[in-house]
Amino acid sequence: MSAEITLFVNPTAGSGRAAHAAQPAASALRDAGLSVRTVVGTDAPDALARLRTAVREGTGAVVAVGGDGMVSLALQALAGTLVPLGVVAVGTGNDFARATGLPVRDPARAGRLAAEALKGGRIREIDLGRVEGAGGSSWYGTVLCSGFDSRVNDRGNRMRLPAGRFKYDLAMALELAAFRPFPYRITLDGGPVIETEATLVAVGNGSSYGGGMRICADAVPDDGLFDVTVVGDCSRTTLLKVFPKVYKGTHMGHPKVTVHRAAKVTLEAAGITAYADGEPLGPLPVTAECVPGAVRLLT
Repeated sequence: MSAEITLFVNPTAGSGRAAHAAQPAASALRDAGLSVRTVVGTDAPDALARLRTAVREGTGAVVAVGGDGMVSLALQALAGTLVPLGVVAVGTGNDFARATGLPVRDPARAGRLAAEALKGGRIREIDLGRVEGAGGSSWYGTVLCSGFDSRVNDRGNRMRLPAGRFKYDLAMALELAAFRPFPYRITLDGGPVIETEATLVAVGNGSSYGGGMRICADAVPDDGLFDVTVVGDCSRTTLLKVFPKVYKGTHMGHPKVTVHRAAKVTLEAAGITAYADGEPLGPLPVTAECVPGAVRLLT
């Protein structure tokens, strides 16, 4: 194993927290006797190309510093390889870290944990979702979402003002005003097509998205299966009652919510964009497959 560790940094994550977090994380790695090389790209494609080069040339591990988007980018280079992943979660959501029991917004501790795990061989093999669709192929670690939540993301991404999370609060209010359930076709493990009206469908490798919204509350990232949460044909009033419960996962008991478990899921619906790890994938239809042990996590 190479003693050089690749620190993969997103300088803009968490309003600049990642850039500040890189230093204590790097110090913790160096204090453990490891050599650290930092990779920062000018944009996401450049960063990914640089990371793939580092993996190809040989690195002892990759430690992603940032939020779920940065972890997702790292997964594109590491899935299916033997190079382990460490995470210094300092973004806005940090759902991957939450799902896997890693520190959140504590870069020094996260750096020490990664170093100790690497030197002690503490590696956990984690499943990943592999998505195929019109937007191409990609890997994800947390939740693939579609429906009302992805429409909110679509609208929020088009808005210039207001800034920050307020933009998505406004986007949600605007989407609620025009809300209607969507006709879905869902196929689980190659079985018969389920035709249903649904508010949203989430395919969870991890339990949460959006900074702790436990949409797939019981999902486990190393059991070889997705948890597929289907929120049925809610009215606006019902949706307003159910949606806040997502933060504690108590929505799971609502009669409009059903959960399936499957290793392969195909979602079809007109006019819906799929998102995974908070990043847009492209329009439905998409097929997601759970790939057991696709990445090796320092834990």
